[in-house]
Amino acid sequence: YVCDAVLCYHAAPAPVFFDFKEAFGLFDRIGDSQVAYNQVADIMRALGQNPTNKDVTKILGNPSADDMANKRLNFDAFLPMLKEVDALPKGTYDDYVEGLRVFDKEGNGTVMGAELRIVLSTLGEKMSEPEIDALMAGQEDENGSVHYEAFVKHIMSV
Repeated sequence: YVCDAVLCYHAAPAPVFFDFKEAFGLFDRIGDSQVAYNQVADIMRALGQNPTNKDVTKILGNPSADDMANKRLNFDAFLPMLKEVDALPKGTYDDYVEGLRVFDKEGNGTVMGAELRIVLSTLGEKMSEPEIDALMAGQEDENGSVHYEAFVKHIMSV
C-alpha cells in the first residue's frame, strides 16, 4: 500500500505505524533505538517524503556538522519531524513545467538533455551523476532533447 506519512501516522491502523517504526529501526546502527541526525533525511525519503537537506537541517534546529554526525534521536522525536516535512509545500506539475520552460530556447516543448543534466548537477539540491543518469534514462530523443512536460510527468510518478 502507498500512504502519506501524516495520514498513516494519524489515521492508519497500527501495522502502518509499526512499519514506520521498523523502517526507522533499520537505520539504527548501534542498537540503541536511535539514529544519527545525518540519517534523518534518508529515513524521511525511505518513508516517501522528499525534503531538501536544508529543510531537514532547519527541522533539526540547524545543528553543527559535529552534531549531525554525533547527535542521535529516537522514533518518538522523529515522528513530529516527519509530520513537519509532510506539511511542507510541494512543487506542482505546473511549477516544474514553468521552471523548465525557461530553458526551452526554441519554444517547442523541449530542452537539451545536456543542459538539463548541468542544471540538475549544479542548481538547488545538487544531484550526483548516477542519480541524474537514473532520472534521465529513456528521456532523451534521438537529437538529445527532452520533452519537458513528459519529463515532469515521469519524475512526479517516480
